[in-house]
Amino acid sequence: MGLFILPLVLLCSGAGDASAAEQGGSYLCQPAFCVDYALRVPTEPYTPQPGDIFLATDQQLWSRVGHWLAGGGGLHHSGIILMRSNGGPALIEAGPFNSLKIAILDPCTHMREHVAAGDRVWIRRRRVPLTPEQTARLTEFAEAQDGKPFAMLRMLAQVTPFRSRSPLRVYFLGTAHGSRDKFFCSELVMESCVAAGLHDPFTARPDSTYPRDLFFGKSINRYLNEHLELDAGWYPPARWLEQPCK
Repeated sequence: MGLFILPLVLLCSGAGDASAAEQGGSYLCQPAFCVDYALRVPTEPYTPQPGDIFLATDQQLWSRVGHWLAGGGGLHHSGIILMRSNGGPALIEAGPFNSLKIAILDPCTHMREHVAAGDRVWIRRRRVPLTPEQTARLTEFAEAQDGKPFAMLRMLAQVTPFRSRSPLRVYFLGTAHGSRDKFFCSELVMESCVAAGLHDPFTARPDSTYPRDLFFGKSINRYLNEHLELDAGWYPPARWLEQPCK
């Protein structure tokens, strides 16, 4: 682990790398817990940092209806920023653009593709940057999930009586599992947070957490609402844009 941390310290300090903001095309509006179309100005340049949470909408009707039926309407995608072991920020998402794989992507390119598709994108930035050890843990966990299948059956079960989010199940059966064979998007985000030491593994409920819960830091599920522990570590969501807005 020690040999792995040193290059991450250099990367996080910006050695040899121009930021995404300096390259242009990455800005954040002012943060707010609002899923709307408002552009809250002034905008500011944004450089992805490990631990930042990505959230987005989806234009596919089946995705919108499915999330609404499951109780997570309004937000449909989520991912988390990491630092690649070979250099540079990346974003890991389970099922990007409704694919059936987990993928590690270039953050700004992926967000631009969402915007081009008519989606809205938000970022929840870390209030305090990750330590080198937390960054290393996040990288190690995330890279081990790259290429695994999307947990389609577990996601579809969320609209049935057998869903992992049911009130009793979430109390007793939904603890963090660590590395699994499959993930859906918000489950992967929460497991990544646990792996990095950003969330208590005993109270986290990754397979019961939806993108909407990650956005608002609260949930209609009572247990999740009491244990999400997001607002202390992350700023409220800020709308991401390709161009500055005054």
